[in-house]
Amino acid sequence: MQGFLESNDVVAVVESAANDRRMIKAHVKVHIGGVPAAVEAYRNSPTPNLIVLESSADRSVLFEQLALLAECCDSGTKVMVIGHENDILLYRELIYRGVSDYIVAPMNILDFIGHISALYNGESSETLGRVIAVVGAKGGVGASTVCHNLAWSISRQLALQTVLVDLDLAFGTVGLDFNQDPPQGIAEAIFSPERLDANFIDRLASRCSDTLSILPAPATLDRSYDLSEHAVDATLDILRATTPCVILDVPHQWCAWTRRVLVGCDDVVIVASPDLANLRNTKTLIDSLNASRLNDHPPRLILNMVGLPRRPEISLGEFAKAMEMEPLGVIPFEARLFGAAANNGQMLAEVDPRSKIIETIDDAGQLLMGRAIVRRGKNPCSRPSSSD
Repeated sequence: MQGFLESNDVVAVVESAANDRRMIKAHVKVHIGGVPAAVEAYRNSPTPNLIVLESSADRSVLFEQLALLAECCDSGTKVMVIGHENDILLYRELIYRGVSDYIVAPMNILDFIGHISALYNGESSETLGRVIAVVGAKGGVGASTVCHNLAWSISRQLALQTVLVDLDLAFGTVGLDFNQDPPQGIAEAIFSPERLDANFIDRLASRCSDTLSILPAPATLDRSYDLSEHAVDATLDILRATTPCVILDVPHQWCAWTRRVLVGCDDVVIVASPDLANLRNTKTLIDSLNASRLNDHPPRLILNMVGLPRRPEISLGEFAKAMEMEPLGVIPFEARLFGAAANNGQMLAEVDPRSKIIETIDDAGQLLMGRAIVRRGKNPCSRPSSSD
């Protein structure tokens, strides 16, 4: 995409949009000079996939300039015009002359990105799935347990097709927590990019219920897992395009690929315990992700293992004040419940459907998926039997 713009405000919006995570795969260049500069630039040069033009000229002048540009445009190039006149007749005339879209300034960043997306996806395209990443602020805070139960809750409470992906390749516990030992999982997708398609990933996934599938980690040390920054991109792109909800269990490590996963997802959930190290790490994660996700909701916070006996804790109020946000959920320490679930390969709701913790996780799942919280008289937490 190349932009030929006139005003500083529009330049700022386009440049900010180019740095947004949604445009991460687009190559964007911004020039000053409007339509005349575009005509001059493409007299002897091929045109890009998309040309964005800003014009404050009279419509007759604009039509003449666009006619000159049309003589230089290659087949398949789309043209978007940003104007300063909100006139439906002007819009119709531009569309008639072959312009792909017309936007009236001022505009915000997400509106601009939405218009670009509509040019290539169209109104008939399927809605992309929602990707939620769960990561621990510190090792041992129970982030994986929260992540797995969150996926289970969303799939059951909201009846959404959900895929749980274990990205802790060396020590992941998705297989253990669901009492499954499938021969294949997420590693085969990551290390076989040449075979990747929707059918291949579907064969790798192991079904836990009618609405929940898992892509477990191999959890073996027979190879190193030094992944490249883009190693997970293709797999997540396919999952996003084929599954309404994708939950990522992200290991507690900071490297190029984990940062890219966290920045690129729709929502980030940080799981922390109320102590000083967790407070510092949570604050660091939130600040870093906010800087890279300027147009997204800030990371969510779930406080886990609250009320651990004999452990001095930072109060919930102080923790929330330091983060400048209220927690999405607060989960108390219940050793018997969590221990039984882990040892039996069950979800918390299967061990004790009446626990208040289940309600907290259900509420978090509904909020993350943009749904209003709905209370149910009966918690549908049992897995389907073989006769269902």
